[in-house]
Amino acid sequence: KFIRRTSIDELPQFINVLKGEMSVVGPRPHMLSQSAKFIKIVDKYMVRHYVKPGITGLAQVRGYRGEIETDADIINRVKLDIFYIENWSFILDINIIIRTIINAIRGEEKAY
Repeated sequence: KFIRRTSIDELPQFINVLKGEMSVVGPRPHMLSQSAKFIKIVDKYMVRHYVKPGITGLAQVRGYRGEIETDADIINRVKLDIFYIENWSFILDINIIIRTIINAIRGEEKAY
């Protein structure tokens, strides 16, 4: 539980960042099977694929973390992902990184 709560298990993803496959900040990736399902549920779902996936993102620091349990969960995540893409800035990335660190230190239940 400690590992998940503090997001230590996310550290290996930094290898993907170094390889250029991911960004530190961006929409969290989903499994292909989930994407196929979400395309049918969420209008503009594929817009989130215009940028590299990230280790953390705006949706995650706004509380949409962990399992997707309802259609509203994925709809709200995608809205925040699209907002991030359309309003990207270096300052926004720094803000998301700082908020991610604070959430991990606090050990918030949904800080993964």
